[in-house]
Amino acid sequence: MEEYLKKFEQHLIVERNLAAKTVEAYMRDLQQFHTFLKEIGATRPESDFLHRIDRLLLRQYLAHLQKNCLRTSLARKLSAIKVFFRFLKREGILNESPIEFLSSPRREQYLPKVLSAEQVGYLLDSVPSGKRLLVLRDLAIFELIYSCGLRVGELTGLDSGSVDLENCQVRVLGKGSKERILPIGQKACLALQAYLHERGQQDPDDPLFLNQRGGRLTARSIQRNLKNRLQQLGLPADVTPHALRHSFATHLLDAGADLRVIQELLGHVSLSTTQKYTKVSFSHLSEVYDKSHPRSRKNN
Repeated sequence: MEEYLKKFEQHLIVERNLAAKTVEAYMRDLQQFHTFLKEIGATRPESDFLHRIDRLLLRQYLAHLQKNCLRTSLARKLSAIKVFFRFLKREGILNESPIEFLSSPRREQYLPKVLSAEQVGYLLDSVPSGKRLLVLRDLAIFELIYSCGLRVGELTGLDSGSVDLENCQVRVLGKGSKERILPIGQKACLALQAYLHERGQQDPDDPLFLNQRGGRLTARSIQRNLKNRLQQLGLPADVTPHALRHSFATHLLDAGADLRVIQELLGHVSLSTTQKYTKVSFSHLSEVYDKSHPRSRKNN
């Protein structure tokens, strides 16, 4: 099994050119499946055990996962196994994939967490106390995420040379190593200029955002810094950096931006992924309607 997993990992990296974190997620889910098989004795004897995996065993694994997993996680784990078995079939190791006709659980429908435009304005316009360089760095980070709708992993991967402040653009490496060039808003440009001026000389290959030790800032640190700032301002502390990305998309949609433009800005492969923001926007419209219209349900 370990040999097949290594070959599959190379397939994901070389042939499918998936991002490192995506490959890690696939392999983590498959190792969990392998551990389950060993625990129930399905791998003994080791030779030819893959051919003994059938839909009944897979349903047993599904029941095992349901004890601790949300349906979203469950669907992702089954998807990883499905892709793995397709690879084994393609390589001639298996004749058929036992998981092809096993239906995945329906994913939970949820609306992304967003801040209102007023809350975002309060977050970005307030002047916190603290060491000047760190204050300017965090403001530049929050401004850039909200201005460009960046994933936090995309932001931590930025180098100094990724930003062109003269033309107000940033070059981003997204999922699947796909590059996109995004416009930076005026306020985000000003925040970046202030941070880079305070930081001093840097080479194009240097990380754009540094921690206090001079290394590349991590996603965990950004989340922690945002949470501290939200708590100081009395804003919802459960908001993550990704919620700023959601807010970016929702506020653009509220202002009349085309859905396909938002798709391009966010780096979504599928338009259906972007369409979830229409539900957020409609939810906001309904809330305003109920509060404002004299003959709405909540006012009668």
